[in-house]
This record gives sequence, C-alpha cells and structure tokens, in this order.
Amino acid sequence: MGKIILTGDRPTGRLHIGHYVGSLRRRVELQNSGKFDEIYIMIADAQALTDNADNPEKVRENIIEVALDYLSAGLDPGKSHLFIQSQISELTELDFFYQNLVTVQRLQRNPTVKAEIQMRGFSDSDDNRTGTPVGFFCYPISQAADITAFKATTVPVGEDQEPMIEQTREIVRKFNSTYGPVLVEPEIMLPDNSACMRLPGTDGKAKMSKSLGNCIYLSDSAEEVARKVKGMFTDPGHLQVSDPGKVEGNTVFTYLDAFCRPEHFDKFGDCFVGRKASFEFHSLDEVKEQYRKGGLGDVMIKNFLTAVLNDTLEPIRARRHELEKDIPYVYAVLKEGTEAARKAASQTLAEVKAAMKINYFDKGVLDELIRKQSEKFSQAGQ
Repeated sequence: MGKIILTGDRPTGRLHIGHYVGSLRRRVELQNSGKFDEIYIMIADAQALTDNADNPEKVRENIIEVALDYLSAGLDPGKSHLFIQSQISELTELDFFYQNLVTVQRLQRNPTVKAEIQMRGFSDSDDNRTGTPVGFFCYPISQAADITAFKATTVPVGEDQEPMIEQTREIVRKFNSTYGPVLVEPEIMLPDNSACMRLPGTDGKAKMSKSLGNCIYLSDSAEEVARKVKGMFTDPGHLQVSDPGKVEGNTVFTYLDAFCRPEHFDKFGDCFVGRKASFEFHSLDEVKEQYRKGGLGDVMIKNFLTAVLNDTLEPIRARRHELEKDIPYVYAVLKEGTEAARKAASQTLAEVKAAMKINYFDKGVLDELIRKQSEKFSQAGQ
C-alpha cells in the first residue's frame, strides 16, 4: 500500500494566511518531500453548495480563485492532482452507501459540525432559509467518502478537523468489519508549529473567517497587508509604550510565531529603530522579552510583522499575477487532475460495490448469479 495524501478546501473565496499556515504551506512541503506516492488536492465545490445552494455562480467563480492560490503558493500539477469535487460522481455514490453506517445521533455529537452550524447561524427551524441543510449536517459522511475514495493514508488538516477525521476512521472500521477489508483508515497530520494550529483573525477572534471580515488574503497587496496589520488586536493593557506587555494571546505575536524566520531580523531590523528608542534583536524570543519588560511599542511590532508578511506573500502574489494572464492553463490543470482523481475513485467504488455484493453486472458476476438463481428455482420447481 502506497502513501497517499488527500486534502483540500471549500471554494468560498480567495484563500487567506490562515489556510496557508494551517495547511497550504505544509502541503507544498509534503509534495516536494518525495515521501508520498500520490497527492490529491480537492476543491470541495459540492460541499460549498451545501450552504450556498441558492448561489451556485458564486461557488463556480471561487473555484478559479482557489486554484490560482494553490498554484501561486507552490502546488505543482506535475506532483499533485488538483481536482474539482463535484466532477467525481463516484464520491456521491460512496457518500450514499456510507450514510447507512452512521447514526443521526453520532452526527449531532460531532463538535466540528456543531461549531460550524453555530458559526453560520443555522437554527432548528424547518425554514429553508434559516434551518440547517441536510447536506451540511452530513458533511462528515461526505468527507469520509472523499478521503476513502483515494485510499488516503494521510490527511493534513488543522486541529478543528480532528473530530471529522475520527468520524471517517469510524466509518472505515464499520465498513471493513461489515463487508470486508476494502477501505484504508487514514491518519491525521496536524501542523508542526503550534502557532499554525488555528491562526486567529486580525481582530483576535478564535478563527480567521471570511464571514467575520478578519482575514489577510494571500493575494492582498502590500498596502492592504499593512492596513490590516495596523488595525490588529494586541494587548489591551499595553496602553503606553513603557507599559509591560503580554505576549500570550497577543495576535501580533501569534502571527510572528507562525511566519517569522531568523533571517527576518537581518532584513528588517530597521523596523525597531525609532526616534525615542531603538533596539537590535536577533530572535523573536528577544523581542518577546523586551515587550514583556516594557518600552517596546506596538507600532514597531506591527511594522516588523508587516515586513515579515509581505516578504512571505510577495512571491505568491507575483506568481498569481502571471497565472491570471493564462486562465486556460489553470482550467487545463484542473481538468487533468480531475481525470486522474476520477480514475482512482472509480477503482475504489468498484471494490466497495464488490464487497457489498451490489456489483451485479460485473464480468463473471452476472453469469454466477444467473447460475445460482437458475439452480434455486429449478430445485424449487421439482
């Protein structure tokens, strides 16, 4: 059995730096590591439709936005299969079969589902405008179909997805114990940097979210990044520059933990040079120590973070600008990746149907069924 990765994103718009540090940066590293036999990166448009059913054009337009961000960040179609979820009909069939292996009560206990329902403001009403769509509620089953279709051994995701992966593992165990050892139980791969587990929004909220308007996007201009960092949440008790400051829970330092590298102090050390105070730092730990003592202002910290973020994002922005000039190429990449993904999913579906004994018209199976049934009714007629 080879080592296979399956991961992806809902096409709800441009990807932000929370996506980047939470999964996208790691995907590129894993892709280039040479340790995996196959890598499937999914644009989950079918899942996006579960709470955007009345606006399919929005989902359609966002597919290209996500694809551009994928390629700009370094995903290589020569090493990874980039594909569109809705174009793999086998996923829908697997989803349907798995529904019989999960109870409503188990879905209701899934903490990720509960959190997402609350975040989107869905109610218990049966009103189609405010109630929870069934497709959204059943997302863990759909995700299990996505993962198992490619027999993924590894799923790189953020910590908020742990309950979803565990539910996939439960479905795999239930299927294999009922029908036979067909499906592969995946392992979750969490970010190795604790600061990347879940990057907070610029307003200090627990999660960066498009709907909350607290995102910095991969495609944001340098000016947009500077403006958003300038308005970021820091330590509310750090009123004067001379006041001791808190690093823990300070969004600016959380972002620095996720993005800052040693070479940034040589490149952007002038951010800590001012009229009233100047500092020379060689590590982020030194910056934190000074901030805790007092005397280091939020403006200097934010200027440094702005420089660090733009240093990271500039090559991504440049690649995106080039790709935007050749949209036919982007769609060709998606078409080729989707064809490869469908081939793999089709093989798994065939094995699933065979294990469930619903492969009635497969070669050799029909002849055997006819023989057995003919013998049965022949004996009954004697």
